[in-house]
Amino acid sequence: MLKTVLALLASFALTTPALAAEPPVEVMVLGAYHFGNPGLDVNNVKIDSVLTPEKQRQLEAVAQALLTFRPTRVMVERESSAPDLAVADYAAFTPAKLLTEANEITQIAYRVAHLAKLPMVSGIDEQPGEGEPDYFPYDKMQAAAQKFGQQALIDEPQAALRKQLAKFEVDQKTASVAQLLLRVNTDPSYTRMDDYYAWLRIGDHDNQAGADLNAMWYLRNAKIWGKLLSVAKPGDRVLVLFGAGHGYWLRHFASATPGVVAVDPVPLLKKAAAGKR
Repeated sequence: MLKTVLALLASFALTTPALAAEPPVEVMVLGAYHFGNPGLDVNNVKIDSVLTPEKQRQLEAVAQALLTFRPTRVMVERESSAPDLAVADYAAFTPAKLLTEANEITQIAYRVAHLAKLPMVSGIDEQPGEGEPDYFPYDKMQAAAQKFGQQALIDEPQAALRKQLAKFEVDQKTASVAQLLLRVNTDPSYTRMDDYYAWLRIGDHDNQAGADLNAMWYLRNAKIWGKLLSVAKPGDRVLVLFGAGHGYWLRHFASATPGVVAVDPVPLLKKAAAGKR
């Protein structure tokens, strides 16, 4: 009986074509600093204009390097209610806007998408709507830190961050855009979660405000990633441009999600920094 079953299975294997595995979605997460800083972060940095001829030359070098990834989709830190998550203002993009719109979405994402002749750019950001929770309850965490005598857990890393941002402001006078992007995609002070995890100590057994902030920040990024997965197709090569603060979790999802392959942008940024293509 066993021989008969094995023979049938062998016959089935020989006569049934193997199902081809679907190609993975390749995702390159590029963390960015905000070119036209809207001042919405806890700490903000003053950015020199990227509309000058020299900065435009540097941005073109970055775009040409990223283009070698051969993206089939570009996704950005914008919300969209369209079924395919298309960002409406990309349809109105022309290269002339590169001389007037000083934000990283236009300067990098739209530039690359236009060069790649992509028909759309997807907005996958997630922000709380009416009745939804705050994804970054920083004020509640501050109140808890003051209540429980833990303000140093906030003040010390924030003071270090302010020094880091002050150095960034100075360095942009001599560093290229590619070099600055390399910094925010490789420097542990930008790519790790040390401050967030230190904040897990804030609160007490009942008021775990630091844990709440970490959980909500994870939730926002998980929803962003879920939107990416909802529109990406097998075989897509997705360039994701988000503020560097999102990089930790988005890179984690790219490296840990089945059917997704994470692609490192650093080698391409190094080529752009060196003036290579």
